[in-house]
Amino acid sequence: MAGGKGGAQGGRGSGKSGSSKKGAQVGSGGNRRQGLEGRGPTPRAETRTGHPAARKAAATAKRAQAAKGRSSGGGRTAPKVPYKANRQISELIAGRNSVVEALRAAVPGTTLYVAQYIDADDRVRESVTLAGQRGIPLMEVPRQEVDRLTDGAIHQGIALQIPPYEYAHPDDLLARALDTAETPLIVALDGVTDPRNLGAVIRSAAAFGAHGVVVPERRSAGMTAGAWKTSAGAAARIPVAQAGNLTRALEAYQKQGLVVVGLSARGTVDLADLESGTDPLVLVVGSEGKGLSRLVEQTCDITVRIPIAAATESLNAGVATSIALYEVAQRRLRANRL
Repeated sequence: MAGGKGGAQGGRGSGKSGSSKKGAQVGSGGNRRQGLEGRGPTPRAETRTGHPAARKAAATAKRAQAAKGRSSGGGRTAPKVPYKANRQISELIAGRNSVVEALRAAVPGTTLYVAQYIDADDRVRESVTLAGQRGIPLMEVPRQEVDRLTDGAIHQGIALQIPPYEYAHPDDLLARALDTAETPLIVALDGVTDPRNLGAVIRSAAAFGAHGVVVPERRSAGMTAGAWKTSAGAAARIPVAQAGNLTRALEAYQKQGLVVVGLSARGTVDLADLESGTDPLVLVVGSEGKGLSRLVEQTCDITVRIPIAAATESLNAGVATSIALYEVAQRRLRANRL
């Protein structure tokens, strides 16, 4: 009995050392040994998918690729637009001659910019003096700032800022004539896009007694620095009105008793034969290339032509307006003498 008990205990002990009642086990074929082998050094954080360091490295590489595309002209990256603090670049008069002439002509100014350490000649000194007399602030700034303000234009170290023009209403021009008890004379421009032509028209209108100039809001020259300069100060003495629709503005003048006369190469009457010159009058002038637009020409009561040599195709708006206004002024002068 004792021996059998001991034999049974010995069997259980041998089972812990490797033997089993289940019998022999099948081997793994070396798979377990391969699984226990090392996997090499731990990968860097930048190469681990999903790791913060990996996301940061990918973003850096993307920015570098975008920068490379911009420098080579490829890619779809939008071009950078230089920022301009002064959004009224067109309202700057640049250059020593231009600035001093503008100040002499009483062109309104808000600021006179003078570059530091420039060689001040008589023009610069006169500009500073005139600006001081008219209460225009003087700003002495680095030359790079004048470059930026003038958008790279040739400024010779000096520039004059002028304010946006305050346009009148077309009715104001007629009221101005009635207030002075004079026969109304108004100039309207149709499609004139050159500011210098507008300035020349304003100068002629002031010289020959017109009460104002009307321009359309769209597709027309406005009162920029170039127009101010060409007007030689006349823009400070004669109002310029804007019309949302030029045809309607002309029709409104007609309802108030004014005769609308259009200058046209296809005119039916020679300028010298214009009998309506002594009446309340609106003189309409078109662009040099296209002349009067169809609707505007149809609105005119009369179309007149300026006889010119056959070799000359047309006159620009400034010259044509001067000739027509001179003829009207002479006709009115003769009528007043009678």
